Amino acid sequence: MTFPTPIALITGGSRGLGRNAAIALARQGTDVIITFRSGFDDARSVVAEIEALGRRAACLQLDVSDASGFPGFAGAVRKLLADHWQREHFDFLLNNAGMGLVAPIADTTPEQFDTMMAVHLKGPFFLTQALLPLIADGGRIINVSSGLTRFALPGYAAYASMKGGVEVLTRYLAKELGVHGIRVNTLAPGAIETDFGGGAVRDNAALNALIAGNTALGRAGLPDDIGGAVAALLAPGSGWINAQRVEASGGMFL
Repeated sequence: MTFPTPIALITGGSRGLGRNAAIALARQGTDVIITFRSGFDDARSVVAEIEALGRRAACLQLDVSDASGFPGFAGAVRKLLADHWQREHFDFLLNNAGMGLVAPIADTTPEQFDTMMAVHLKGPFFLTQALLPLIADGGRIINVSSGLTRFALPGYAAYASMKGGVEVLTRYLAKELGVHGIRVNTLAPGAIETDFGGGAVRDNAALNALIAGNTALGRAGLPDDIGGAVAALLAPGSGWINAQRVEASGGMFL
């Protein structure tokens, strides 16, 4: 008996951790749909890289901060699945898209707080809601959180508060979607060398050394570390992992 190739939808898949997750899943035998907000050329580059690995891929524009666009996006996904894969459903959803904010509580503005809420909590909540009819029974959802929900560093209160909400949302999704065999987990990266937050972990040698000195494995994380973790959580043998927060930080701030 043969099974159809799984299809993953990754928000924010044109760069950073989303890109690495897309490539890792393609190497594992998964077709991929990625979203981008404005970097069409970057998204097309990722699609080409996935296709070079022998997998099928496509990209769609999406602003995760604008929930009013989610029904239309779900319609675009439905059409893409029918036209490109002759399928009605996809298998994996990775709620990854996001942005950073470094601001002390005393200096955080209501506008900054609302932006964090829209992108990191309201976005995943209502995007998942809009896409639920398209997620196959037995599928999986990963919501990306942060190590900053376990340890506290000054300046990240608004960002980390939203990620804490995402972790609660994960458990509720797992509870409500279990009847459909859909597993839902949180992946919480530690400090990773990407352009996130202006590339501070990657480009600031002093910060990178501080992180390395407080991580059991002796270095800051790399994008491939997270891509590999996503692929592992979506691998066939990980189906009994459900409603969990999995931190991928190399043992940071133990």
